[in-house]
Amino acid sequence: MEKMNQAFEKMKMLVGVEVDDERQASTATIDDGSSSWFMDDFNRNCTLSTKQRFYGFAICFVAGVTCTLMSMLVFFNPIKFGIAFTLGNMLSLGSTAFLVGPKRQVTMMLDPVRIYATAIYLASMIFALFCALYVHNKLLTLLALILEFGALIWYSLSYIPFARSMVSKVMVACLDTEF
Repeated sequence: MEKMNQAFEKMKMLVGVEVDDERQASTATIDDGSSSWFMDDFNRNCTLSTKQRFYGFAICFVAGVTCTLMSMLVFFNPIKFGIAFTLGNMLSLGSTAFLVGPKRQVTMMLDPVRIYATAIYLASMIFALFCALYVHNKLLTLLALILEFGALIWYSLSYIPFARSMVSKVMVACLDTEF
């Protein structure tokens, strides 16, 4: 049992949760003037133990990856594929909120470095669902899914230092037609 506790302590440090933060979150109120009252209330009501956070993350992430992989079974039906793929992306994105907390997740998503990537990614998910559920146009849904996949990659690269600039330079070098 001691090894399990040590492993959880190491995971807490990897995720950015300090050992005392968990206890303080359940008893103390967070009061910084820069955040909204809604997010403060929401964050106070979302106090989970570290073990519960890891279970929530694992369940949500596995469900998201499963939906994404299962969407490949209906690849030739873009409408069903779009729904399953987007649902998988939403579950996978939501799983990280279990690790860092909903307030920090939203703060990280709205960080000036990745605000545009976040907006495009969320808009592409909404657009893909709109095309699949309401428009029922296979070509438009497929184009929305391509946009969503590109936005997912760009959003994911925003968390890796210098990754977007490196990918941009490689793409410019690859697409340069002058010899």
